[in-house]
Amino acid sequence: MIEMQSVFKKYPNGVIAVNGIDVTIKQGEFVYVVGPSGAGKSTFIKMMYREEKPSKGAILINGIDLGKLKPKKVPLLRRNIGVVFQDFKLLPTLSVYENVAFALEVIEEQPKQIKKRVLETLELVGLKHKARMLPTELSGGEQQRVSIARSIVNAPKLVIADEPTGNLDPDTSWEIMNIFDEINTRGTTVVMATHNKEIVNTITHRVIAIENGKIARDEQRGEYGYES
Repeated sequence: MIEMQSVFKKYPNGVIAVNGIDVTIKQGEFVYVVGPSGAGKSTFIKMMYREEKPSKGAILINGIDLGKLKPKKVPLLRRNIGVVFQDFKLLPTLSVYENVAFALEVIEEQPKQIKKRVLETLELVGLKHKARMLPTELSGGEQQRVSIARSIVNAPKLVIADEPTGNLDPDTSWEIMNIFDEINTRGTTVVMATHNKEIVNTITHRVIAIENGKIARDEQRGEYGYES
């Protein structure tokens, strides 16, 4: 599913964010990416959806070498990857329904199929009853659920989440995690960068710990391992 081979990332200012990473993530896995601030987690995550390119080495997703991907092919790659951000990134003038439908409209899905998929996905995240509301009328947790719905509405094989519970209260964070667990149970690979020690230690999955741009630990059913 995801393969990184001797991956390095050096920024123009000389900072080496990723320093020789080798890792394989199989289809259907749930992986937490943890580590101290500034360790290289965000760069590691961003390279998976080609927000950043490696300076050296290869990143393959389903056999596609992201480093060699032409810019015009990047949108095609991202149709098969759902990305969930800490700050939701919803379109404020569109309703909940329209925000989720937008992900299907850009790939020119048939209107009948769009309606079916959007309503099914909003039901999965528990927001079908708020389909006509605007993001500003929702709580932070509800906005994050819309963001998740948008990321999975076209049934991607991979969902990448960058600190998805970072702006949420503890109770809401657990609700969001239950949705990610359900998505994973249905066969989607989930890779999640997080600082939430309690979640990582309670809902156990594979843990990849990054320190100084390198993989310090890679454990099946691992623990967070840092003071939160």
